[in-house]
Amino acid sequence: MDISVIIPLLNEDESLQELYDWIVRVVQSNNYSYELIFIDDGSTDDSWKVIEKLSKKDSNVKGIKFQTNYGKSQALNAGFKQAQGDVVITMDADLQDSPDEIPELVNLIKNDGFDLISGWKKIRYDSKIRKNIPSKLFNLAARKTSGLKLHDFNCGLKAYSNEVVKNVDVYGEMHRYIPVLAKNAGFTKIDEKVVQHQARKYGVTKFGMERFVNGFLDLITIWFLSKFGKRPMHLFGLLGSLMFAVGFISALYIGITKLLRLFYYHTPTRLITENPWFYIALTTMIIGTLFFLSGFLGELILRSKRDTNRYKIKKKINL
Repeated sequence: MDISVIIPLLNEDESLQELYDWIVRVVQSNNYSYELIFIDDGSTDDSWKVIEKLSKKDSNVKGIKFQTNYGKSQALNAGFKQAQGDVVITMDADLQDSPDEIPELVNLIKNDGFDLISGWKKIRYDSKIRKNIPSKLFNLAARKTSGLKLHDFNCGLKAYSNEVVKNVDVYGEMHRYIPVLAKNAGFTKIDEKVVQHQARKYGVTKFGMERFVNGFLDLITIWFLSKFGKRPMHLFGLLGSLMFAVGFISALYIGITKLLRLFYYHTPTRLITENPWFYIALTTMIIGTLFFLSGFLGELILRSKRDTNRYKIKKKINL
């Protein structure tokens, strides 16, 4: 199969028929063998009915319906598991991503050998204050942290080789950082392409300002995981050992100083427990021990890690 188009959605019943017609027109004009995988992330409108209707007239349409709203990352994770195409395209269901970009994206993956191509909405039709400015700040931070020179990490329109989607685990809210996850998994041929962005035609955006706060928190998480996720002891063990050593040496110094004053200089001295530095040293040793234990437990968790279901699928179509 040439391509898989994965479309996560939430309450987009008005746009699905038009999106389907547009995608089919593009892929058939380019003679691609294809599948369209719609992932209904707990919609409360008629989105699933539209998907069922489309699947009855076109066996290439496949659907997954979640029990409730689990988030875009979980929807993409489910779609990636099912995708069979040599090239996997992801796009949003709100018609703001143009299916006309598909042939060029496919060419970049199949003929130019890229692992991942991320869309760059250079000209946007969103609110400048609510979305454009925060998005620029977010992308700047992501570039500095990840080392990837991409302008739009969060663009829903992306193209992947099948190998990438089968080796990248998208969870939580990490859909914003799939290029970073791919890089951490060893895929180095990652680039971007300027894509057309269109004004929303139906409905309202599903994302508010809180997504940028969550995005920055996830950025810290993914930075930590990329540096120390495989060996947490390298961070926590080192910090714990250093803090314990500093605390122990400080406590030892306090004790030796007291003994010298008592038995060598024969001068009166206060109790060790009356010295505030003793408690600072003791606290430092305790924190150091806790850091070390955190690293040790992290290693044990990694060694016993098992796959867990992060979402519950209610229905499937043609899968």
